[in-house]
Amino acid sequence: MFFLLLLVSLVSSIHAASIVSRSQSYPLSQPGVLGPKTRITIGNKVIAPDGFERSATVVNGIFPGPLIAAQKGDDFAIEVFNELEDKSMFTSTSVHWHGIFQNGTNYADGTSFVTQCPIAQNHSFLHSFSAPNQAGTYWYHSHYSVQYCDGLRGALVIYDPEDPLAHMYDVDDASTVITLSDWYHVVAPILRDIIGTTANSSLINGLGRYAGGPASELAVITVEQGKRYRMRLVAMSCDPNFHFSIDGHNLTVIEADGQLTEPLMVDELRIFAGQRYSVVLAADKPVDNYWIRSLPNLINASYEGGTNSAILRYRGAPNADPTTVNNTSTNVLKETDLHALINPGAPGIPEYGKADINLNLSVTTEGGIFYVNNVTFKPPTVPVLLQILSGAQEPSQLLPNGSVIVLEANKVVELTMSTTGAGGPHPVHLHGHAFDVVQSAGSDIFNYVNPVRRDVVSAGGKGARMVIRWTTDNSGPWYLHCHIDWHLDAGFAVIMAESPSDTRAHLNQVPQEWDQLCPIFDSLSPTQLGGGGHKSYEEASNITTVLFPPSRLP
Repeated sequence: MFFLLLLVSLVSSIHAASIVSRSQSYPLSQPGVLGPKTRITIGNKVIAPDGFERSATVVNGIFPGPLIAAQKGDDFAIEVFNELEDKSMFTSTSVHWHGIFQNGTNYADGTSFVTQCPIAQNHSFLHSFSAPNQAGTYWYHSHYSVQYCDGLRGALVIYDPEDPLAHMYDVDDASTVITLSDWYHVVAPILRDIIGTTANSSLINGLGRYAGGPASELAVITVEQGKRYRMRLVAMSCDPNFHFSIDGHNLTVIEADGQLTEPLMVDELRIFAGQRYSVVLAADKPVDNYWIRSLPNLINASYEGGTNSAILRYRGAPNADPTTVNNTSTNVLKETDLHALINPGAPGIPEYGKADINLNLSVTTEGGIFYVNNVTFKPPTVPVLLQILSGAQEPSQLLPNGSVIVLEANKVVELTMSTTGAGGPHPVHLHGHAFDVVQSAGSDIFNYVNPVRRDVVSAGGKGARMVIRWTTDNSGPWYLHCHIDWHLDAGFAVIMAESPSDTRAHLNQVPQEWDQLCPIFDSLSPTQLGGGGHKSYEEASNITTVLFPPSRLP
């Protein structure tokens, strides 16, 4: 008996040691990091990330929301609780897990009016899904109107214990996740009425300064000389893209949007809303403080007074602002130089226009409203997934009219997008897939052999064209939209409905709670929806006369 107890004790000790060993390289052991099975509470709180106090929509009381960390192969079960109460902002919500394919769980994609109805006040919804073959840098954000501009955004990372590029870095944990965001001093329901609204500041890891504002706290990222760090950059802005660099240091790109790339050294990169990059930084410079720079493509953006900046601090350096100089970049990232590391090559016949399905989307704009092939997207009152599960399968049956493109199963799609209107460059995101970028905007080169694979791509500005390919192996309705949230809100979107006749069979069991979301949401009065109602439009008209027509639904 004693021997048996000794054996059990020994096995338990070994198991405990393995857990401790695992936790040293796994961020779940770090304070404030959530695991794949968790609950998040969406609420309101007065915060001042750039020194200006305002009420915001936050996750678990913080902005950005807490890092959600998992290991490759983990199952997710994330319950979203809605405790919103500030009626100057929207009080319903939905949360999208950006970059997760949701194969077989389209209902968990978190996309209002496409895959679900929003979650009403004082209600919750459990998102259960898996991502069996995915690892990399992702994020989560509201997908209800322009709500994520008020703060509902955070990072999500799936770590791979067998990462084939692990030999390139020593540290990869919560301290090396770097979020880049814009910030507004006016609530989003007011700003959505304004054509061409502009951010007041940009933040790195939730901290920054605005022009003419106080010298508020800046984010500090601490490194130890001699170590190599996998910095996971997440662009969670509502509008601007950022030119990111760290004074005196090169960055080696090894991942784009959850897809490993052949390592590529640069000294600056441009990252668009919704995109992510992993870059390896070698802390091989003298012990000191160095400026981290993230310049948004906004008028009059600069680094004056510590705006658009954070601090890279070597351990042992004084607690002081850097004095480093912003030298002109000589090796800026070009998207065409990025190549997929794993199974490179676009699907289908390697020639333009020779895919199974060839789509041409033309984006135009008039009066601030965006049109895709002459149709502006207006969210349907019944989510597209619910329409499909209720029997609608043909384009003529699916709403919104002219915005749903039905695709056959297991076909190679080649999508060409051209932009003739203003407001670019537009970062375009496809839900449910990663795609191969066979022609980048601004490039004449087609690459079917080893293009970059990702889930957000710049469609460029006026007159530009980009071409992407993917395979329709994930039945369900998937949003394709501009990730400038103001542009999505103004109609820049379509829905790719993959093999609607297969969707019910392709899906896992749809949760009963999902069925209840629409009846509960549809019963809400305009006051219960929040967003300020007519008052928001009046407040917008006090800011500018350049406004959209009144009474646009969220």
